[in-house]
Amino acid sequence: MSKAVNTRASEPEPAKGPVDKAMEVLEALVETGGPHRLGEIARRTGLTKPTVHRHLRTLAEYGFAQPAEGGSYRAGPRLLGLAAAALHDSRDLALARPVLADLRRRTGLLAQYAVRHADDTVLLAQSEPVREYRMYARPGSRVPLHCSGMGLAMLSVLPPPEADTLLEAGPLAARTPHTPTDPAAIRTLLREAAGVGYAVDDEYEELDVRSVAAPVVDGEGRIVGAIGISGLTFTLDEQSVEMFGPMVRAAARTVSAGLGGTPPVFRVVDAEDGGLA
Repeated sequence: MSKAVNTRASEPEPAKGPVDKAMEVLEALVETGGPHRLGEIARRTGLTKPTVHRHLRTLAEYGFAQPAEGGSYRAGPRLLGLAAAALHDSRDLALARPVLADLRRRTGLLAQYAVRHADDTVLLAQSEPVREYRMYARPGSRVPLHCSGMGLAMLSVLPPPEADTLLEAGPLAARTPHTPTDPAAIRTLLREAAGVGYAVDDEYEELDVRSVAAPVVDGEGRIVGAIGISGLTFTLDEQSVEMFGPMVRAAARTVSAGLGGTPPVFRVVDAEDGGLA
């Protein structure tokens, strides 16, 4: 049976309202490498400099932005306070932190906890080993779900229609030459994750970096986030993945249990139609 034609694709996107623009400015404001100059924020958001300046001025008045040296801006004290209060009251994060510390101690690798927002993985916390080389990651950073181990882990336990919608929404961006962008290839990765209880990112997000991650669910079986470890490919080789994978899976289940959740039942990919079963 042929698929229905999606006539909405040709419809123009609705114009951005003031709130949409303010949220984009705020998001650009907290990107890595701050404080940020007005021109840089304008370039990242696609907004005009006068528009960005107007929003920054309003955000500064309310304490969400703060002027810095050279005409640049950084996150303001009120924004930082709200973020701290939200994180303090986050039950899943409170459960994840000691688990991350234990996982980092046992593996000697960077341990992380992330949640999902739309089609992105958002890093909330990490426990770093003492090493000379540090990977590019910090709490608050975002990456598309299909580009990271934690994102793939969360995708593997989403309801099948929701996961299919995310994979078929449009062209999937690549972060490295190894990033899977074909929905069929990603479904294969999800099938593999379903078989072992954890997902593997093989240089999908960052070159020379491999990660292993497992999903965290709540008492109703809904995806809450993911626990993962990351390391350089020569330290986290195939043998190490097989050894540490079950440890990551157990760590994620510990957090899930604290939320009243049970280990997720992983769904396999239907080989005939390519969809999640």
